[in-house]
Amino acid sequence: MARHLITSAIPYINGIKHLGNLVGSQLPADLYARFQRARGNEVLFLCATDEHGTPAELAAAKAGKPVEEYCAEMWAVQDEIAKGFRMSFDHFGRSSSQQNRELTQHFAGRLADAGLIEEVADQQIYSKADGRFLPDRYVEGTCPNCGFESARGDQCDNCTKQLDPVDLINPYSTISGSTDLEMRETKHLYLRQSQMKDQLSEWIDSKDDWPVLTTSIAKKWLHDGDGLQDRGITRDLNWGVPVKRGSEDWPGMEGKVFYVWFDAPIEYIACAKEWADANGKSDADWQRWWRTDQGAEDVRYTQFMGKDNVPFHTLSFPVTILGSGEPWKLVDYIKGLNYLNYDGGQFSTSRGRGVFMDQALEILPADYWRWWLLSHAPESSDSEFTWENFQASVNKDLADVLGNFVSRVTKFCRSKFGEVVPEGGAWGEREEALIAELTTRIRAYEGYMDAMEVRKSAGELRAIWVAGNEYLQAAAPWVTFKEDPETAAAQIRLALNLIRLYAVLSSPFIPDAAETLMRAMQCEDDSWPDNVEAALGALPVGAAFSVPDVTFRKITDDEREDWQEKFAGVRE
Repeated sequence: MARHLITSAIPYINGIKHLGNLVGSQLPADLYARFQRARGNEVLFLCATDEHGTPAELAAAKAGKPVEEYCAEMWAVQDEIAKGFRMSFDHFGRSSSQQNRELTQHFAGRLADAGLIEEVADQQIYSKADGRFLPDRYVEGTCPNCGFESARGDQCDNCTKQLDPVDLINPYSTISGSTDLEMRETKHLYLRQSQMKDQLSEWIDSKDDWPVLTTSIAKKWLHDGDGLQDRGITRDLNWGVPVKRGSEDWPGMEGKVFYVWFDAPIEYIACAKEWADANGKSDADWQRWWRTDQGAEDVRYTQFMGKDNVPFHTLSFPVTILGSGEPWKLVDYIKGLNYLNYDGGQFSTSRGRGVFMDQALEILPADYWRWWLLSHAPESSDSEFTWENFQASVNKDLADVLGNFVSRVTKFCRSKFGEVVPEGGAWGEREEALIAELTTRIRAYEGYMDAMEVRKSAGELRAIWVAGNEYLQAAAPWVTFKEDPETAAAQIRLALNLIRLYAVLSSPFIPDAAETLMRAMQCEDDSWPDNVEAALGALPVGAAFSVPDVTFRKITDDEREDWQEKFAGVRE
């Protein structure tokens, strides 16, 4: 039994995420976790909310709430929505946890002892009206690159150019709106990433199985221009992990917190301790996943994230792990994904554009969205959500191919044989050919899933559904029954077993439908079909079943047009 540690990029706390966020990390990670569990492997699947930094403070201020209260409320909202989409996290943690605070301070102390942190005097924007330094997202102004008037101090949302607050034209404080700003000196801690460049380069070069997207982004940051730069890891903020050197105070760093991009990846590790603490487990229980001196040497660690997060996970977080000099588990595989765009433009949390996760669940159950998003996952390039494509995919793949098969088989059996698996007849050449095809396709499906090739996995799963439909069409038990009821019984017996087989194979993609089908087949045997012929005998003669309600309904043209209009603007 293999052991799989799986983490999804942790979603930011400031609001509900859109479908692009979902398919960019959490959903493919959940697919992989569910598949590995179905194969009988041991899985620890972790995610959390990313709660520190300026956006959390700004969102809390906008909501008129203390930041701690706001984050606690939004964690509960995100947790509930994740459950709605059937995310199978073993633990959904919080980067503001005490566990993450202590671990972040521990890593900072280890890095300082290793000479990988230095104190640097910075010039930073200070707002006289607010009486404080303004981190990048507390400053907005006009983008010097494209002229967009609401560019943030870290990046322009319009042209995506990365910025520093001092680059902005006509900058102002997002707290007070004041333009009375000046540059003042402040001291910050920098992580000396440049010292680790050769070690990082050698490590990344050893990962010849990583996606091109992941390695190309990492190498660009490593080698382009001036190469890997040292990075500030502290901020002048109230909300965050207080700067300490392990458990000791850090002279000169009073009142400062660690930069969110330093503490957020550490939460992956802290989340495991949160999981252990929440479930009455010992430190040894979580350390066996994370420390190679405690049993993690046989763990395969996979991270899922959008391409914008790749630099931090291939460079900054590994610097923290390697630089600590401690035996922490490094990532084995990073599945980086491109962007999902929305109907001719971009999804945007900050601009409220697109379909958001809570809205999606109000329209249709999770499986409809899971299937479309995963079967159109933005792997090799950006992909685009359109309502026409969504409707076509749901109607053809889910309703026509899978749902129709289930309906035809169960209703025909009920009408001719009753609600039991019929006896009689024997398999012939047609059935043997189907078993051979299914065996080939299921092995291919397993290969794609192991390789995390999401779209190819979905395509192979759909082909497995299609094979059953083609068999049913060719066998035509409704015709066979008139002259040879025994043979028709054998055909329907196989088809009923196909429903159970489809439930098992489809459960990583569409878990609710899979559960419904297993319940209809009144079967608890969800074992993986290592032997397809044996799997097609899992429902024995005489076993009872029930005819399920419509597995998937079709989306009407009127519904599609209504949703297109409803989501054409921006969310308030």
